[in-house]
Amino acid sequence: MRKSRLYPVVAALFIVLLGLMLVALPHRAAGTLSIHFIDVGQADSILIKTPGSQSILVDGGNVSDGRLVVDYLRSHGVKRLAAIVATHPHEDHIGGLAAVLHAFPVSTVYMPDVVYQDRTYGEFLQAVGDSGAKRIRARAGVSMDAGPGVSARFLAPNGEYYSDLNDYSAVLKVTYKQTAFMLEGDAGAVSEEEMLSGKDSLQADLLKVGHHGSSSATTLKFLKAVSPRYAVISVGAGNKFGHPTLQTLSRLASKMVEVYRTDTSGTIVAASDGKAIRLDKTVPVYIQDARHMAFKIAGLWLRHWFYPYPLLLVGRYLPAR
Repeated sequence: MRKSRLYPVVAALFIVLLGLMLVALPHRAAGTLSIHFIDVGQADSILIKTPGSQSILVDGGNVSDGRLVVDYLRSHGVKRLAAIVATHPHEDHIGGLAAVLHAFPVSTVYMPDVVYQDRTYGEFLQAVGDSGAKRIRARAGVSMDAGPGVSARFLAPNGEYYSDLNDYSAVLKVTYKQTAFMLEGDAGAVSEEEMLSGKDSLQADLLKVGHHGSSSATTLKFLKAVSPRYAVISVGAGNKFGHPTLQTLSRLASKMVEVYRTDTSGTIVAASDGKAIRLDKTVPVYIQDARHMAFKIAGLWLRHWFYPYPLLLVGRYLPAR
């Protein structure tokens, strides 16, 4: 008799627990999308963590960054990768991916179709083959399964052949509800012009600036179409290329974009709840070199009368909004 009396109580508790689980499921799906711009110096590596608990890695820095990237992923609870995106074959983007492929199970590798004779790239391709991951060509119009509520679609490359290897870069746009991120790899002006001619919307709240802030990327026309509020530049301190260039910083300033840089802020994490994006860093205020920069800007302005170089001083040296 005592056991029979317990059955209704147990059944009631089971129903309550089942109801709580069903209520909790929508909240999990409506969580946070985070994008980690890992500080790998003069290189690129970006971790995407979706509300559905998927992890996607875009590039892996140089060969010497492999251990750093692996450790970073592990420190953020990554046990497997739903996908790796190798934007293009340059070492500063794919060099560390072999170490990642050896350290984690990977379901899919997205990469552009390009022939490139290079030892590091060859080692990466070997690691992809050894991993058993499915290989998919990254090109405009290809979508990636990024889990519930998240759209991930490639906007480039659009062509079959480019004279500059950077223009083969797989450009990925990630959209979560009302927020969007564009990850540009090293795509330059040629690829940007092709994207402008495409059918996909380029608007994004955050732009990962192309080619580490090189003057050959991030044209004003492209910036106008993307219309970002935030920009992240993955770049090494004191690099020999002069990245990010004054021209690119000026263009960003002319559009009143808040610029975040890994050479000054280290790893940068952008998080979206689907309505707004917040970044875990503040835009640094550079006062000590303002006079030197002012002279450089003035000289460039005299050479390009109506080009918005003077706005760089406003955009770069004043505090963020």
